[in-house]
Amino acid sequence: MKIDVIISTYNNPEAIIQILSRLECGNLLPNSISIADDGSSDAHVSRLKKFLKTLTIDAKYHWHEDKGFRKCKILNEAIRKSSSNYIVLLDGDCLPHKKFVQDHRGMAENGFFVQGRRCFVREKNVKPLLEGKKSLTRLLITGKISGLLKSFRLPIPVIKRNSSMYGLLGCNLGIWREDLLSINGFDEDYQGWGREDSDLGVRLYNLGLQRKMVYGRSVVYHLNHPENSRGNLESNDLRLKKTIASKRIRCRNGIIKE
Repeated sequence: MKIDVIISTYNNPEAIIQILSRLECGNLLPNSISIADDGSSDAHVSRLKKFLKTLTIDAKYHWHEDKGFRKCKILNEAIRKSSSNYIVLLDGDCLPHKKFVQDHRGMAENGFFVQGRRCFVREKNVKPLLEGKKSLTRLLITGKISGLLKSFRLPIPVIKRNSSMYGLLGCNLGIWREDLLSINGFDEDYQGWGREDSDLGVRLYNLGLQRKMVYGRSVVYHLNHPENSRGNLESNDLRLKKTIASKRIRCRNGIIKE
């Protein structure tokens, strides 16, 4: 089993460098890391590429021009070019626990995709954390991380197997690459932020998979930030409803253009 951690990002090199550093020092290294960059500036790209050269893990960098929120497109490129048979999707604003990759490897199972949970670093603490002026341990002890029950790795994980819409996220998601190819990846017809992750999850359900919702394993710490524009949310909601009603499995505008 080969694991590729695909990290989506946009103009947030400080967080990406922290994520990569934590993965590099984890209890189990991924076989490869792929950065899916949705159009970061030249200065940020240069900085990240320079840092990637310091890693011992095989790292690939995927970038396209900034033409608005097109995360689905750059993620599809990273999935298409991945040589691993298991993909772990991680957002570029989430710091992984040191056993993040080890946990996803342990949770992987045929017929399922794995959804880990997130706790939240409050926005005012994000900059001091990334600058090394505060630590995650200190923030946990002082109660400055919300979703506290989802912030700890438990001796025994709590696993819920279901096909629920609740908590469908494209972050902290472990999926067999073959299953992603079967549904043709992310639907690039989703414009702007919102519901693209839910659409992916629904089509995985329609393929016949179930979800393993995992608590106490594969922990990530979300770095809170101002919300993205919700301007396209209404139209994206309608598109998601059509996916649910039609029970479709493959999208037409995905990894392969059909």
